[in-house]
Amino acid sequence: MTAFTVALVLVVAAAGLLRWRRPAWYWLAFGVTLAALRVLVRYRSVMDACGLTVPPARWRLALARATNRPIPEPRSPRIRRLRPTRTGLVLRLKLRPGQDVFDIAAASDRLRHSFSMFGVTSREVRSGVVEVRMTGYDVLKWVQMPGETETRAMRVPVALREDGSVHYRDYRAIPHALTLGATESGKSVYQRNLVAGLAPLDVALVGIDCKQGVELFPLARRFSALADSPDTAAELLDALVARMADVYRLIRTQQRITVDVPDAEIAADIWDLPDELRPTPVVVFVDEVAELALYATKEEERRRDRIITDLVRLAQLGRAAGIYLEICGQRFGSELGKGITMLRAQLTGRTAHRLNDETSANMAFGDIAPDAVLAAIQIPAELRGLAIAGDASGGWHRIRAPHTSLRQAVNLCNRYADRTPDLPELAPFRPTTGTATELVPSAKASPATA
Repeated sequence: MTAFTVALVLVVAAAGLLRWRRPAWYWLAFGVTLAALRVLVRYRSVMDACGLTVPPARWRLALARATNRPIPEPRSPRIRRLRPTRTGLVLRLKLRPGQDVFDIAAASDRLRHSFSMFGVTSREVRSGVVEVRMTGYDVLKWVQMPGETETRAMRVPVALREDGSVHYRDYRAIPHALTLGATESGKSVYQRNLVAGLAPLDVALVGIDCKQGVELFPLARRFSALADSPDTAAELLDALVARMADVYRLIRTQQRITVDVPDAEIAADIWDLPDELRPTPVVVFVDEVAELALYATKEEERRRDRIITDLVRLAQLGRAAGIYLEICGQRFGSELGKGITMLRAQLTGRTAHRLNDETSANMAFGDIAPDAVLAAIQIPAELRGLAIAGDASGGWHRIRAPHTSLRQAVNLCNRYADRTPDLPELAPFRPTTGTATELVPSAKASPATA
């Protein structure tokens, strides 16, 4: 009996230590089993307490009265599947007649407390079927991306969502995006993760960094073009607009609109072209967009109007030509001048790290998800890298990118430098680099995102 007691104490102590220092290990070792049992045992009583039950069918009531049996209990949504994951549990429910997915969403916080989970989110899989994702611990405190992620053309994993799923940046689904964040909010790390995810792909990277290139020029070996001043940026954007026009002329000549050609083979963008004719897609990173919109003289004002006009043209017309925009900045408001709100309207993807003012949060989410505005300005300063991500559908999530140091990003760009395409239109802006540097071992990633 003494040996059993000692062993039990050691197991409890080990579980407590793991829960404190390694919550992911604790979840896989102990938490997932305890949570699954807790959900199955408490399910009916919790659903009843949360108002997620419906009265029994009339024929059941009539049958009970006719046979003098007890009145049937209210019915809960039927569990179709309970699947454990590395971060929590996934519960798939079949709704009863009269129930709605919004009923589950409204009760998410009560379900979280009742099942003793860290977080609960829900989404509709199809009519009458709801998927409830429960997280067993704070997955955004120590970001650990899964070892295997889905790979697809122009789709890269960049962060982890609060429900434990991977947040992808899919350029074919959401071609242009706006990323905002105050100083030391984690915006630069998010941008590095994007570059790191795109580096192994067959894509041209173009950068505009008006901070004399301190953010993007260390990654120059993987960039086909870079600009470090507003004057150079204006010329580079003109070259991109000219490339866009050339690509459209190529698509027009290859549309093959004849009676014999099926509708699915008619070319309308670069992805409909044959592989041997398809132009290389281009992702344009604009760091500190406010620097491109500021001016002090008439000449700078003309340059500013030229830059914003080119950006609006690329945002409106660039998708079919394979040109995608990543607009980043600390501040983004209507006071930046004419054309800014027009540009904002074309940027479907929105990501906001910690912001210092509500105006920038409103520019990011005010037109698509007003309830995300308050969440964006309430991000604490000590949680660098935590962000709110949304799109034009109105949905939004809390995400956090894994910490990627500048050295790690440089090593990755150097490793895939041979994939950097030479685009004739952008040749004058190709960054000059010396001999290839030897990869320097990176320090162990910090748990906090900088």
